Amino acid sequence: MDQWLKNIDQRIGYYIAGFTDGEGSFNVSIKKRNDFRGGWRISPSFNISQKDRVILARIKHVLGCGTLRERHDGVVYYEVTNLHLLYERIIPFFKRFRFLSANKKKNFSIFEQIVNIMFYGAHLAPDGLKKVLALRERLNEPRGRERKYTMTDVMTEGSSETTRKTPSIRG
Repeated sequence: MDQWLKNIDQRIGYYIAGFTDGEGSFNVSIKKRNDFRGGWRISPSFNISQKDRVILARIKHVLGCGTLRERHDGVVYYEVTNLHLLYERIIPFFKRFRFLSANKKKNFSIFEQIVNIMFYGAHLAPDGLKKVLALRERLNEPRGRERKYTMTDVMTEGSSETTRKTPSIRG
């Protein structure tokens, strides 16, 4: 366990986990991008939105990463989108300070699998991409709104491009 994680006061760590259990979200977005391998950009993210900037700034300080953004309606977003920081900070934090709700536990487990696949570059091969997309389909179910792009969209539209542009992953 990294030293920064050992130094987190348990009361603060469990407070952040509880706060995230109620207000946080783990997401994976897909955007059509011709400048990306296979024509798609896959972006995992962790975020918490709230009107109280102070608590989000405190969470950002404790986790040592991420950004704060404010929407026009006064809602503030704490967000971590950097794959390495998700892997090295966010995942270990929530493995130490666990969630109580079954739904957040499930979503975190799915998100962790996606981040691991992407961190090691396995998503660059067609089979790895397919696994990421299949996991994404299960993330945050049931959903209130439809996803813009589904697994079928990406695999069908990008299949020949994905095969041509994607190097095989060895080992």
